[in-house]
Amino acid sequence: MTHTISADGLRKRYGDVRAVDGVSFEVPEGEFFGILGPNGAGKTTLLEIVEGLREADEGAVTVLGEAPWPRNPRLLPRIGVQLQASSFFERLTAREQLRTFGSLYGVPAAKADAMLETVGLNDKADVRVEKLSGGQAQRLSIACALVHDPELVFLDEPTAALDPQARRNLWDVLRAINTEGRTIVLTTHYMDEAELLCDRVAIMDAGRILRLGPPAALVRDLDAPARISVASGVLAAAEAGALPGADEVADDGVSLVISTRAPSEVVAAMAARDALDGVQIRGATLEDVFLDLTGREYRA
Repeated sequence: MTHTISADGLRKRYGDVRAVDGVSFEVPEGEFFGILGPNGAGKTTLLEIVEGLREADEGAVTVLGEAPWPRNPRLLPRIGVQLQASSFFERLTAREQLRTFGSLYGVPAAKADAMLETVGLNDKADVRVEKLSGGQAQRLSIACALVHDPELVFLDEPTAALDPQARRNLWDVLRAINTEGRTIVLTTHYMDEAELLCDRVAIMDAGRILRLGPPAALVRDLDAPARISVASGVLAAAEAGALPGADEVADDGVSLVISTRAPSEVVAAMAARDALDGVQIRGATLEDVFLDLTGREYRA
């Protein structure tokens, strides 16, 4: 299998802080790879090392078969980078902005204009960048990262601060980019986003990768109980607690929730009592895996 990225034993220190502490991973060609972690986990530093923006203290990394550091001009046309906070040239329209970025790589104006359609900004081509909405600006930022047709794309929290509609619209764009064969490396704080988009994710904390694998596999390995909920009053809490397979019961006056590792038994028992009106069954998610590995305390 061809690996687009291969990292081995990467370390980066700032004084006593180990921002990246012995990280190793590989990203195959065409994969949608996610890097997750709380604030200060080392995600951005790791990406900067892989992108060739920062030198590692120890370890080795290759990107598309090349060493990214010292800054490697052969890699620049082959990678695209969308930063968490993007700055555009002032007073330019979306079309002019994209053509300017494309000109840095010798991309013809017509090809640059075509990228507007790819990210759904055709109708905003003549709008100045400062007049774009947050979601539109993020899509333009991604278009700038893609305008030279890179093989590998780095996306640093591309949907941060977007409303739900804008996020889902951008997800469609990212799926289409990946379907075209590009390798994508994504950092995000949204677990549902990573679970939906990524083939594999690496969960980082304190500069280390704690777990790596397909989201569904990580969720299964957690072996967390299922949660079955119905409206309060459908079943008494005491009766729910006596059902075969029920482990814990909570009733907040709106919903009665049964935690269980034998959901089929509980549901069958509820069906026998005609207590399935409005039933919802929720298993573990990637967010549960994330919290189990990194803890639940708030980090600024």
